[in-house]
Amino acid sequence: MNAELTLEHTLNHISEGDQNAAAECRRRWDSIAKPLHSLGWMEDVCAIIAAAQHSSEIVTNKKILVPMCADNGIVAEGVTQTGQEVTAIVAENFLDEKSCAAIMCRVSGADIFPIDIGMAVDTPRVEKRKIAYGTKNFAKEPAMTKEEAVKALEVGIRLVGELKEKGYRLIATGEMGIGNTTTSSAVAASLLGVPAEEMTGRGAGLSSAGLEKKISVIRDAIERWDLTKADPLTVLSHVGGFDIAGICGMFLGGAYFHVPVLIDGFISSVGALLATRLAPASVSYMIASHVSKEPAAHRILNEIGLTPALHASMCLGEGSGAVAVFPLIEMAADIYHKMSTFEQIQVEAYQELK
Repeated sequence: MNAELTLEHTLNHISEGDQNAAAECRRRWDSIAKPLHSLGWMEDVCAIIAAAQHSSEIVTNKKILVPMCADNGIVAEGVTQTGQEVTAIVAENFLDEKSCAAIMCRVSGADIFPIDIGMAVDTPRVEKRKIAYGTKNFAKEPAMTKEEAVKALEVGIRLVGELKEKGYRLIATGEMGIGNTTTSSAVAASLLGVPAEEMTGRGAGLSSAGLEKKISVIRDAIERWDLTKADPLTVLSHVGGFDIAGICGMFLGGAYFHVPVLIDGFISSVGALLATRLAPASVSYMIASHVSKEPAAHRILNEIGLTPALHASMCLGEGSGAVAVFPLIEMAADIYHKMSTFEQIQVEAYQELK
């Protein structure tokens, strides 16, 4: 079934998370011997996980980061500080614990599984689910065909099913791809209908002149194809990236397979936004980890209605922000399952006061 799973079938079978399970989770929190709601986001995230897993007996102990790795033809326009060769180097470094996110995975007890969904070269060890050897330069032509966009979405969807079969119950999204803040800004500006300059930052360290060039390239593409009026799949295929598509597919797969999926930073949040436009109910399976320093990050999370755990001025990507909250989730789940209730310690419970 998993190998045959299509985008159309997935979208037709996504429903909202189990709100009864979430309510039962919150009742359990209210019975625990501490001031009501005093753990804030840590309580909220358990309710999200309960709704996503369709059970108040939440499971969080087996977790994984999946960085989607892909190259973007738009780098030919001089919108990045480094070249495409960096994508492949970092993708391999994920497997040698030489990247930030990989080191953080070891510390947090998470596995890591990088995916080549569209790198410009082949590498020896990164798992290949390659749609093409990078996207086209969207300053000159659409980044990908709609058929390629659908295939990339389906890679993400099916991957969640495979990971669930292996016992993973929490999945973090990540990415690696030089030029992907440009593609993400273009997708976000198109979907939200806001000016490119409000959605575009310096990425991995552009100069002021480089930033102006980046904004101009994005603005021109949106105007050329009238993308503020286009459907999500058209936006993705014209100015997106294979990494964004794969991440979006993972959020859709999370909703389909009832697995909570963590949003990382800017690129990942654009994938989440795209998923909510394709399947609005998918948002109830998403966990917002942190708010990126990129200009559009707050706006996107506000648009999809999620509250992040961390405000840490991070903008690294790779999945680093998502992995950073894994320990918070583990602590929350441990308290949720193990802490005594008011009844057990024979103390009068706190009451919700108006």
